[in-house]
Amino acid sequence: MELDYIKRDVSWLSFNHRVLQEAKDPSVPLYERIKFLAIYSSNLDEFFRVRVASLRSFKELKKKTRKQLDLKPKRELKVIRKEVQAQQKEFGKIFRKEILPSLENLGIHLITDEQYNDSQKEQARKFFFEKLYPNLNPIIVREGEEAPFLKNKGLYFIIQFRESTDIGIVEIPADKVARFHVFKSEEEHHYVSFIDDIIRLCLAQLFDRSIEAAYSIKVSRDAELYIGDEYSGDLIEKIRNSLDNRNVGLPTRFLYDSSMPKEFLNLVKTLFGLSKHDIIPGARYHNFNDFFGFPDPTNSTELHDQPMPPLPHPELETADSIIGLLQEKDVLLSFPYQKYDYIPKMVLEAADDPDVKTIKITLYRVADKSAVVQALLYALEKGKKVVAFIEAKARFDEASNLYWGEELKKAKAKVYFSYPGIKVHTKLLLISRKEEEKTVHYAYLGTGNFNEKTAKLYCDHALLTSDQRLAKEVNFVFKLLEKKIIQPECTHVLVAPFNLRTKFETLIDKEISNAQKGKDAYMILKMNSLEDQGMIDKLYQASQAGVKIQLIIRGICCLIPGVQGMSENIKVMSIVDRFLEHARVYIFANSGQELIYCASADWMTRNLYRRVEVAFPIYQKEIKEEIRTIINLQLQDNTKARIIDENQSNKYILREKDTPPQRAQIEIYKRLKSKIQ
Repeated sequence: MELDYIKRDVSWLSFNHRVLQEAKDPSVPLYERIKFLAIYSSNLDEFFRVRVASLRSFKELKKKTRKQLDLKPKRELKVIRKEVQAQQKEFGKIFRKEILPSLENLGIHLITDEQYNDSQKEQARKFFFEKLYPNLNPIIVREGEEAPFLKNKGLYFIIQFRESTDIGIVEIPADKVARFHVFKSEEEHHYVSFIDDIIRLCLAQLFDRSIEAAYSIKVSRDAELYIGDEYSGDLIEKIRNSLDNRNVGLPTRFLYDSSMPKEFLNLVKTLFGLSKHDIIPGARYHNFNDFFGFPDPTNSTELHDQPMPPLPHPELETADSIIGLLQEKDVLLSFPYQKYDYIPKMVLEAADDPDVKTIKITLYRVADKSAVVQALLYALEKGKKVVAFIEAKARFDEASNLYWGEELKKAKAKVYFSYPGIKVHTKLLLISRKEEEKTVHYAYLGTGNFNEKTAKLYCDHALLTSDQRLAKEVNFVFKLLEKKIIQPECTHVLVAPFNLRTKFETLIDKEISNAQKGKDAYMILKMNSLEDQGMIDKLYQASQAGVKIQLIIRGICCLIPGVQGMSENIKVMSIVDRFLEHARVYIFANSGQELIYCASADWMTRNLYRRVEVAFPIYQKEIKEEIRTIINLQLQDNTKARIIDENQSNKYILREKDTPPQRAQIEIYKRLKSKIQ
């Protein structure tokens, strides 16, 4: 039979709808619901800057090329537009009908300039002239004049003057002044306003003209760096020079206040040279990403998630030496449930150890204030050889990565930057120590970045080990990155783009063979995204052979489960909760000797072919049981788990009668906490 797939971008929009569901869920604390609206908005903005920009560039390809690549960008953009408009409508309904009334019930009122009382008007004007006016640059564009440049993600007012065809433009300085202002009040009620409305109140004084109306707009621009030929010249210099171009890329979304009259909208379209595909109607306010900072004048703990502070690891916390502990056994860390402090602490310990000679690390997304890099700088001061591979093409983190790379180079570290045509996405740390006249390696293999900020939000696993089967092969990967070898000779860890895909295919084939022989055959696969058609076809083949497959996919899932004759043995679920599910875990029945791999790689074409990735086996029994327990808790989730189906309906998994609620992230935290008590 002909195999079928969900379009990647349709599936991504379905994922973002799951984020929107969290904003709609009344069981979620109110300020967390507001935060999910901000996450949804931020996600969507990035989607337009990256994916929609790509689709629009595909339109420029020749028809024959598009046909060969099976690309129909116009059709896909139309589907995207329709789905986004439906979601934006739901977004507005959640905000107006649920969030705002809930805030008002608590005495928190988000008011417009039309609702200001005399005292608030006086406060607003004072705030305007003291804080906002110095950051405003009003522009008047007369008929026939060239439009000013609107910066990426900038918020603006487009002003319609009375009895004039001139157009006024002023940027809302949300990058310089907090987006929300809390009015002073002696009552129990609290009044909050967008700074947008304070500017609206004072527009007549700002322009010294009679104002007919002001409409907010926002522009998202193409985020691609368009480096061109990565294989010639200085790639890092090209990246550095291209960063500024990101903010002047072509518009991918021109969001405007839908109350703007059609005639005036046409003037705006003409002024900025926009097509109907560029413009998307929105509400009175844009950039809900700013709701991350929505003020809580009540300081009520009930409006926020209950604290879940990172837990101490039961063994690392009391160990005199992390390296000493690893000489006895492997250690698993699960973030954000457990503390991240042990990672920079391990580097600091290595720096102070006279027997440690070398520290090597891969850095993909580096925190602004990186404790790991600070530890590496300390190691350099202590005379250690430090080798760092820094991926300068990690989208939106290029500048931070380049900065830390330069800091390490100044301190005499050996720094390698991006390779042309491929990204280094693996998360590895290697400490090499002289012990009894031989070199012993200690390794960190992770599913997430060396980033203490995201380690508080992202669910990831990290294996700390001195198992030389793994650690020596991590060393091979670093030799590859240092260009000392062409291909790593690995039999334990799986390395993309070399043997990772073929090994996973072999493991699937074994399950197929066992199923055909009537043996127990299953797979449990957890990842962020499943997009590669070759791997999906392999899963379809396994399903048709009778292999039972359970998938836990947070984001994109192009596989269609539950179709008779194609995928009837495949079930897919997705968990969206307070923490972002980021770990990749691959489990195979393996004739009763279950195999578990953790990985930095999803099953996307880019991960399998265009990135250096590592999947690593879990050998120690205790750690295998720990990971299996965590996966089991996720499979039992009946609170935050959704069913992924052909219709992308995102239905919650229904809790059976008399079955207690199971919320995986809470249960995992409880389990790990019980181990330290």
